Amino acid sequence: MIYPSKKLESEPPRFEIGLYTFGDLVPHPHGGAAVSARQRLREIIDAAKLAEEAGLDIFGVGEHHTLEFAVSSTPVVLAAIAQATDKIRLTSATTVLSTVDPVRLFEDFATVDLLSGGRAEMIAGRGAFVDSFPLFGYDLDDYQNLFAEKIDLLMKLGKRERITWSGRFRSPLNNLEIAPRPAQSELPVWIGVGGTAESAVNAGRLGLGMNLALLGGAPERAKHLVDLYRQAGEQAGHDPSQLRVAVSSHGYVAETSEQALNGYYPFYSSYLEQFMGRRTGRGRMSPAEFEQLADPTTVLAVGSPQQVIEKILHQHELFRHNRFMMQIDIGGMPYTTVAKAIELLAAKVAPGVRRVLAR
Repeated sequence: MIYPSKKLESEPPRFEIGLYTFGDLVPHPHGGAAVSARQRLREIIDAAKLAEEAGLDIFGVGEHHTLEFAVSSTPVVLAAIAQATDKIRLTSATTVLSTVDPVRLFEDFATVDLLSGGRAEMIAGRGAFVDSFPLFGYDLDDYQNLFAEKIDLLMKLGKRERITWSGRFRSPLNNLEIAPRPAQSELPVWIGVGGTAESAVNAGRLGLGMNLALLGGAPERAKHLVDLYRQAGEQAGHDPSQLRVAVSSHGYVAETSEQALNGYYPFYSSYLEQFMGRRTGRGRMSPAEFEQLADPTTVLAVGSPQQVIEKILHQHELFRHNRFMMQIDIGGMPYTTVAKAIELLAAKVAPGVRRVLAR
């Protein structure tokens, strides 16, 4: 994986902090219609521009394939962001690799990489939501095998201009050209890991970065996944220094803890009710339940800048991760509110974390 840098090799790598979004179209919890998909996409581009201007390192865009989200074509959105920014790295978050053709995917992200001047990355995963399986004609019974075959092909595509390959789920490739080639010598690919040991071990065995989604509970519950990832990577002969870990979490930053809790609760609870309530049959959580979920001992990164700094640093003690990404814009949160949180994350949280880690 190539990460362009002007720093000397002896200097420690910069701890990266950034944002990701899925572009949900949940209505505002206090009434009113959801914003249009067009407006939501414009707000995503504005958020990426603001993140770059404020000094954040990376911006991620995920995918869903229902009318409740504005983003289904991640590379198209990243290409638009590439034209509106100059420095911030751009990644998917997460690409559902099981239901996309790896050749088409590689071509799309290689194009984003060229348009952005070498800033593209990809997080590949099996997907927590399965709406893309029937849409693109895939069988859920092939869930595991699809991912295994497609990540194998995707990795081979990045290493050579011509490829001969055959598999079960797509037509064979017989000495065919793979174009265009990215600006980077190799597109960085991470594996998205939710909570399964198998995914963590697979990421380590392949020698790819692991993006760990921590959306609830205590961070200690996920430490075994990071340990399994690094053990599998080293056993497979990969350089331990190249086994990178990223953490992705929901979060919100305000000047005080009270402002953060009161400000985030209506949007977070509305978001969960919309997408998790249908599965569980539960209604909206109470403020007391939310405060418990956002307790200082949990992964939900909600609080004052100092509280969020402490959460990230505590997780770093456990995981020794290289990157933290926060999803702020959920549940119908107005863009003006999102922008204030982005500015605080960049102005206070990021420098605070880096100062401590530099010591």
